[in-house]
Amino acid sequence: MSKLALFFAVAAIAFSQDAQNVLIVVNQASPLSESIGEYYAARRHIPSANVCRLNVKPDEEISREDFEKEIAGPIASYLRAKHLEEKILYIVTTGGIPLRIPGHGGGLISETASVDSELALLYSDMHGRGHTVPGGIRNPFFGKINATFRHPDFPMYLVTRLAGYDLADVKGIIDRALQARNRGRFVIDLKAKDNMQGNAWLREAARLLPQNRVVLDDSARVLYDQEDVIAYASWGSNDPDRKQRHLGFHWLPGAIMTEYVSTNGRTFARPSDGWTLGAEFGGSPQSLTADYLHDGVTGASGHVAEPFLQLTPRPNILLPAYYLGRNLAESYYLSIPVLSWMNIVVGDPLCSLGKPGKPN
Repeated sequence: MSKLALFFAVAAIAFSQDAQNVLIVVNQASPLSESIGEYYAARRHIPSANVCRLNVKPDEEISREDFEKEIAGPIASYLRAKHLEEKILYIVTTGGIPLRIPGHGGGLISETASVDSELALLYSDMHGRGHTVPGGIRNPFFGKINATFRHPDFPMYLVTRLAGYDLADVKGIIDRALQARNRGRFVIDLKAKDNMQGNAWLREAARLLPQNRVVLDDSARVLYDQEDVIAYASWGSNDPDRKQRHLGFHWLPGAIMTEYVSTNGRTFARPSDGWTLGAEFGGSPQSLTADYLHDGVTGASGHVAEPFLQLTPRPNILLPAYYLGRNLAESYYLSIPVLSWMNIVVGDPLCSLGKPGKPN
C-alpha cells in the first residue's frame, strides 16, 4: 500500500453531506450579498428554510459588539427557530457581510479575528461552551483525517465565504465548483534556500500526492504559466523571488490554492489593474486571495491579519485530503489549527473532486 493510502487509510469514505446541511447567510443591506445568495441557492438547490437573512452595514470591518448583536446572535436565533442547529454543518457567508473584527493586542493573543472564523465556534457557543477572547481556540477537527465531520462529534460549523471582486467572480466560483473533476496537477512552489517549517510542509504535501501529478520546485525560480492546475501551494508574495501579481496559470474547475501570506484575505475591494506586489493596497503590499479567485480558482484560503506561520493552513493535510475526495470545506478545516483567528476559506463548501479514478 502506498504512503498516501496508509496515511489517509479511510479518509476517502463516502460522505453524505449535501445541500440540506448548508446554511446561506445573506445581508439584506447589500445587493451583492442578496444576488450571491440567490444564485448559490438556485445552483445548489439549497432549501429556502436554509437561508438566513441579516441586516447589517456592509462594511468589511465590524466591532465585536456589533458582530455579536447583528451577526452571531441573529444566526443562532434563526438556527434555533428552524430547528437546524444539528442539521447544519456548513455556514456560507456572502460578499457584503463584514469580513473582519478588529481588536486590541498582538502576537498570539490578538483580539482581531475574521467574522467567519468566529462563526465556526457558533455551534459550541450555542451549546453553552462560550469561548474566550483574545487568542485562537483549538480547532477540534484539525488533523482528524480519518473522521467523518458531524455533530456532536465536532462542536463547530465549517464556515466558507462566497466573495470576489464582483458578482461575476462569485458566479464563476459557484459554476466551477459544480464542474470539478479529479484531474490536473498539484503545483507546489517552495521558497529557495529556506529551512523554515513551511517548506517542510510543502515537501510533505508533494510526497503524499501521486508523483505523476505533482510539480514541485524548490529553486529561486517562481512557477508561472502552468497548465491544468487543480491545486497550488506556495509562499505567495512572501517569496522574495515572486514579482508578478498574476501567475498566469490555467486553473481547472475545482482548483484550490493556499499560501503563507499574512494579509491576503484583508479585503475584497478591487485594486486598479496597474497595482503591483510591493505597493500598498488595503493596508498591505502583499498578494490578494481575491486575485486568485478572479483568475479562475474555485477555492482559496486567506488571512485578514497576521496569523503566524504555524496557524496557516497546512498544505500537507489540505492537498491530500482534497485529492482523496473530501469536500472543500472539510479539506481546508482539517488543515487549519485554530478558530477565532485570522483565517478565511472562500468557496462552495460542497465542492469536491470525487475519489481518485472515479467519475463525479
